[in-house]
Amino acid sequence: MTNGIATYMNSVFSLLDAIARTQTHVLQQAADLVAQTIKDGHLVYLFGTGHSHMLCEEGHYRAGGVAAVCPILSTNLMLHESAITSTQLERLGGLGSAILKRYQLTPDDVMIIFSNSGVNAVPVEVAQAAKNIGMKTIAIVAIEYASQANVGSVGIKLHDIADIVIDNHGPPGDATVDVGSDGLRTGPVSTIVGAFILNSILTEAVMQLAAAGVDPLPVYISANMPGANEHNAILAEHYRTRNPHL
Repeated sequence: MTNGIATYMNSVFSLLDAIARTQTHVLQQAADLVAQTIKDGHLVYLFGTGHSHMLCEEGHYRAGGVAAVCPILSTNLMLHESAITSTQLERLGGLGSAILKRYQLTPDDVMIIFSNSGVNAVPVEVAQAAKNIGMKTIAIVAIEYASQANVGSVGIKLHDIADIVIDNHGPPGDATVDVGSDGLRTGPVSTIVGAFILNSILTEAVMQLAAAGVDPLPVYISANMPGANEHNAILAEHYRTRNPHL
């Protein structure tokens, strides 16, 4: 195994271990909230800008995924049309509330916001707007990074306003592996640990729903498995009116 592979792998393992040692109780709180929300017939919304938007798609319509999850996706804040523009826009104030107007949010829903630095304007505004509606908010943030980053144009950091805050233990700047001696780093980790955190929460929530006798469980089956089409069609039809991305 080359040094780069081993070093990056060890960085990821170390972060996952840190999350397991320090965040399990917070993950449990988040999972309890998510489970109760789904049990009561409501939705879990996911939001992130830039690379964090991929975590919203991670939770959407996938094998083993939860049908009561709805991503909040805005093309201008994603990367596939103009990564440079999206980076500029996520820092501008005034967009958060407008993005949410596409979705049928209610006070009984939950909003999970992914923001590694926790300071960009749009994720903070989305959290504020969700709280104004009455929703509970869960933030996944790199606390060390957020503590060192300058506050954005909204004037407050995400981890200061969310109801539940989960530290992904990522380093400032996200990258983990030193390259040379000039401070340059590679090996970003926020996507890997973010997916781990999200799926940990959802897995625990689904197990709680199963223990409570919820039937059918709102979990998608891989399209290549027997019976998947019929099973997934029932779930998609149930959530279609509230999830515009189905």
